[in-house]
Amino acid sequence: MDLVISFIDRIGWDLIIIACLTLGLAPYRPPHIWEKLVMLSRGRLRRPLDWFDFLLHGTPWILLVLKILSSL
Repeated sequence: MDLVISFIDRIGWDLIIIACLTLGLAPYRPPHIWEKLVMLSRGRLRRPLDWFDFLLHGTPWILLVLKILSSL
């Protein structure tokens, strides 16, 4: 756990925010992560490509949440 916290602390806020606004939201109409969250809530996230896409676009948001929690 200390390794994860150390890794999160070394990542700058600017990098995480840029990642959320670019990779985390792209394509922008509608935000791709939102489409994947809707698919997940409806049980339609079945194909491996969908799961990969969900993780790819969700990782910046997970890092942002972890960064916020580690700064508290």
